[in-house]
Amino acid sequence: MKEVDLLTDLNNPCAFVPTMGALHAGHQSLIRRARELADEVVVSIFVNPLQFENKDDLAKYPSTPKHDSELASEAGATILWRPSYQSIYPGELEKLSSGQIGRSFEGVHRPGHFDGVLTVVNRLFELSRPKYAIFGEKDFQQLFLIKEMAAKLHPEIQIIAAPTIRDNSGLALSSRNVRLSDQGLEGAQVISKVLSASSSESSLTSARQALKQIERQDSFTLDYAEIIDEESFQVADESSIKTRVIIAGWIEGVRLIDNMAMQNSLVRA
Repeated sequence: MKEVDLLTDLNNPCAFVPTMGALHAGHQSLIRRARELADEVVVSIFVNPLQFENKDDLAKYPSTPKHDSELASEAGATILWRPSYQSIYPGELEKLSSGQIGRSFEGVHRPGHFDGVLTVVNRLFELSRPKYAIFGEKDFQQLFLIKEMAAKLHPEIQIIAAPTIRDNSGLALSSRNVRLSDQGLEGAQVISKVLSASSSESSLTSARQALKQIERQDSFTLDYAEIIDEESFQVADESSIKTRVIIAGWIEGVRLIDNMAMQNSLVRA
């Protein structure tokens, strides 16, 4: 595996996995999926300041460069790309807009976050020009918006969704989990438990009742818990076919998000 700060002489078509580092088994699953699609697999590590509305959160974001190299190579990356800020944003900065959907749910609690995400992903796409780009379903709103952006600006790139990787307790793997104590990790298990209970219900009404369990958890400060229509990212209603439960909140000052598809794709209120 080569480690570079500038991309040159790529063996296209390539598959691309953008990350902010602090790699874990979830990232490795994306890299392995990329390797199934192409011989050349580019993994980027760039902590994008534009998507952090809180400077303290940016400062606390974990950095594990040696570990990242080991995990990326082990999973099958052929190029580990660590671009500089200047190469990503070389001139006057023009942010992309994530629109109304980017201002809902995550966007309510993280103003401007998705504008920053779309801006950096657009630049990474312009520089890497992949045939495939792989993103995890854990950040489902991000995935939705990137698909929309790519369809408009990069129709030649296929956006591949990869399933969320969980630990044995059901907790979704996240780079932020390392900031939780053992007690915090145990408390965070309530997220996947409530998601599982809600997503297995047979109607939207009963699913939303099950979702209310998250409001009664002392260790978890809730930002939102809702069932959305996967096709529109609006609140699900009787006309929704594919639905998904989404949750976000805080434990020990660490913000966690997760989601789960409804097991019954024809669920109704």
